[in-house]
Amino acid sequence: MRALSLHLAVLALLLALHFVLPAYHHANLARIMVLAVFAMGYNIAFGYTGLLSLGHALFLSAGMFGAGLLIQHFGLTAAPALLIGTLAGAAMAAFTGLLALRTAGVSLMIVTLMFAQAGYLTLLYFGAVTGGDEGFPVPAAGRVAFGLNLAAEGPRYLVALGLFAVALMGNLALVRSRFGRVMVAMRENEERSRMLGYNPFAVKLGVMVLSGLYAGAAGAFYGVMFGYVGATFATIPYSILPLLYVLLGGAGVTLGPLLGAVLMFYLIDLASSHTTVQLAVTGGALLVLVLFAPKGILGSLRERGLVSWLP
Repeated sequence: MRALSLHLAVLALLLALHFVLPAYHHANLARIMVLAVFAMGYNIAFGYTGLLSLGHALFLSAGMFGAGLLIQHFGLTAAPALLIGTLAGAAMAAFTGLLALRTAGVSLMIVTLMFAQAGYLTLLYFGAVTGGDEGFPVPAAGRVAFGLNLAAEGPRYLVALGLFAVALMGNLALVRSRFGRVMVAMRENEERSRMLGYNPFAVKLGVMVLSGLYAGAAGAFYGVMFGYVGATFATIPYSILPLLYVLLGGAGVTLGPLLGAVLMFYLIDLASSHTTVQLAVTGGALLVLVLFAPKGILGSLRERGLVSWLP
């Protein structure tokens, strides 16, 4: 009950901030909520199941291009494009998982990285359609969904909050379900789970598809809401970002991705306004985190018994 109340309180706080934040932070928080959905998907795979992937930029970009190309070249409206983009992320994750999950550990990390790089190079190769490195702006007519103009700040924030709320409550339900317990069992002891009758490959493939669904939704909504689709989102940094968000906020904690996304976003934002070596500042912060809170902020608090009830 405490966990549910906390999650609802976080959503209520985010809704209240819609009415009081200045324009700059209002736009930033909308962006952060979408990126937090991306990190939630990564947390399902890494934090709860122990699948260390460096290919999630492929799923993000699949969702983004799945929605953006349909609007750009086929004149599809935003609502069906967002749905198809979300499913494109899940489909790409299923295809990747069928091959990559035959490996494990560092090998899985390398194979997923190779898939992501192949996806990025494919986008560049078909630059005449995808826009290549430059990408393309999403037409204004294609940024209207559910009767809302997603180019406008107010509707954009509310849609981002709606997406985040669905993703967060779905994540909470997932980790509390029987399948969620099996995910954690796979992370802790895969062989014992196999002895209990579970199929590790099937479970991990299901997890990968769910993770890709979250990433695809984040990519589709990000591209449509902020009006830009580009191959940059398929590069390695966008596979590392969700990992950093999860490590900072807390792996295996439902609210970890949001906390990590907020802190990392503003850490980079503040550092870049004072120095040109903001990545060094970010690296230093992560070094401190690894030394003093290796399970992330919320993960460390839970381990020390301060919030032991956090899912």
